[in-house]
Amino acid sequence: MTQTAAGPEVRHQDLGALVGLMNGAEKHAPAAASTLDVLWVLYDRVLRVGPGTAGAPGRDRFLLSKGHGPMAYYAVLAAKGFFPVDWLSGFAAYDSPLGHHPDRTLIPGVEIGSGSLGHGLPLAVGSALGLRAQGLDDPAVWVLIGDAELDEGSNHEAIAYAGSAGLERLHTVVIDNDSATHGWRGGIASRFEAAGWSAVTVDGRDHEALYAAFTTPHPGRPHAVVARVEKKR
Repeated sequence: MTQTAAGPEVRHQDLGALVGLMNGAEKHAPAAASTLDVLWVLYDRVLRVGPGTAGAPGRDRFLLSKGHGPMAYYAVLAAKGFFPVDWLSGFAAYDSPLGHHPDRTLIPGVEIGSGSLGHGLPLAVGSALGLRAQGLDDPAVWVLIGDAELDEGSNHEAIAYAGSAGLERLHTVVIDNDSATHGWRGGIASRFEAAGWSAVTVDGRDHEALYAAFTTPHPGRPHAVVARVEKKR
């Protein structure tokens, strides 16, 4: 068992206990729960970033746009050793770095401050463009958004631009819990495909299906994974 800054590396089965350490007036518990499996598969098997490489130019970037429910994100970061597990019990306290929205200046491994709907995907497009401009073609950029964020026009501008620009290193994960106001004929994946993206829809609780979707080749195109989870209550 490998050792991290958080102690012995935590398994997926233990994440629920880590989330349970966080108390306070959290108003977005369903938003956090909906992301837990996606986040675990990304950080455990896909993202090339860890506590020792969180500032390295060649790291993969992960941007949590769905930052209004960060408890699962904090649990996974702690499990992977980005910060000590004992930070979790202070969640949302006055002197805690772990706020109701993630703060990139306070939390190791966090790339952006987030939580306002519609910001993450445009920021991810800018990140991918910036890496391309620097000649850094290897790092991948991942962004996790909620289906309700697709009500925001800023996301559709980002989708259209990324497809036409062929941002191959850009990846979007959409957590679909039937929260969107309008929906899309043919499903959410069809919206991305219409703009020139590669897109696939999977069970957001099936780790093997998620891993296969995350690692699907998509030469010359950005890639979207729509992760279907239980309907928000």
